[in-house]
Amino acid sequence: MPSRPGSAYEHVIRVTWGDCDPAKIAYTGRLPGFVLDAINAWWEEHLGQGWYQLELDRNIGTPFVRLEMDFKAPVTPRHRLICHVWPSNLGQSSIGFRVDGEQDGRICFSAQTLSVFVVADVFNKRAPPDDIKGLLQPFLEHAAELGT
Repeated sequence: MPSRPGSAYEHVIRVTWGDCDPAKIAYTGRLPGFVLDAINAWWEEHLGQGWYQLELDRNIGTPFVRLEMDFKAPVTPRHRLICHVWPSNLGQSSIGFRVDGEQDGRICFSAQTLSVFVVADVFNKRAPPDDIKGLLQPFLEHAAELGT
């Protein structure tokens, strides 16, 4: 697995008993939710707006068209889940993110996502706005150096 860039954002999630299944590990269905929370936190940290504000204030949507996850170790409430997030690619109308979930120094999962930029109120594909392209470029250069 390639290394993560130094610019990766860390989003901390408190996994609770309610996130767990009878096997006393995080229910598999919760893990994509943790990934989405982490990506939304990345947007809020770097753009100052999460998906809610992008959709309502700027009429920009980014619906997911792909979510891929590799599971490495169980996620439990014993330790905080640290989600390392970074943009991995930018297309003509799409954005990819990588999220590595880690607990107690061990990778638990790795996710890759792909979203498409749309005009939210009509759900038509669009190019990413210039300010977002400018924001993403330095992160994508770091990711490219690592081959992520």
